[in-house]
Amino acid sequence: MRHASLADGAKGILITASDTAGIVPAVQLARDAGLLVIALDTPLEPIDAADATFATDNFLAGELIGAWAAATLGDAAADAKIGMLDLAVSQPTVGVLRDQGFLQGFGIDLGDPNKWGDETDPRIVGNDITAGNEEGGRRAMENLLIIDPEINVVYTINEPAAVGAYEALKAVGRENDVLIVSVDGGCPGVQDVKDGVIGATSQQYPLLMASLGIEAIAAWAKDGSKPENTPGKDFFDTGVALVTDAPVAGVDSIDTTEGAARCWG
Repeated sequence: MRHASLADGAKGILITASDTAGIVPAVQLARDAGLLVIALDTPLEPIDAADATFATDNFLAGELIGAWAAATLGDAAADAKIGMLDLAVSQPTVGVLRDQGFLQGFGIDLGDPNKWGDETDPRIVGNDITAGNEEGGRRAMENLLIIDPEINVVYTINEPAAVGAYEALKAVGRENDVLIVSVDGGCPGVQDVKDGVIGATSQQYPLLMASLGIEAIAAWAKDGSKPENTPGKDFFDTGVALVTDAPVAGVDSIDTTEGAARCWG
């Protein structure tokens, strides 16, 4: 990685890691070679293994959809049956942050906030993994419905997984009485909110992450300056907005018209 990058005249690297700890030695090689390494959306473990991170506040993204789901259910939230559709067994940081944020937003006590699946609240039916795609979401939803066919709230790591969950629920006639929430805010996901497939999603802004990353590498090449973090955070926060056409008191949101104007992909 180091030699190829230097030969190509690269000054920096933008990465979105799937193995957020395993990639750290390779990242260090690149940094030792003088490259600026910027993580996009998914923090490395530890976060300072990269020179900078441009990301959604993924914990806040989860909190927003959790708070929306709890407020939408009202008193019934106390008896909710929740299915958690996560990303991968390896638990990359983005998956942990969204999962744990959702639970906190819903009002559920966390176990170790650095991992998911150790909570003891009886409202959680279980966790399954989706690989962040539609087929994975369908399979994971089917597995959780076997455990409890009366699940009425479904957290999903992203919108493709949410669509798969919806299809599994539709196959058993439950698509209209389960709240599905998600994170990403891509154009197809916003359309799914508008169509009623997803109740609410937290919209992130990856194009902004990428453009800021390129600007940071250009500044590094010019004068050796590094980007600064958002005050009070250990990364540069590129923003998040809850998208829903069913707003609730106490949770800021935008509707799907505005979400579509801001969406990507």
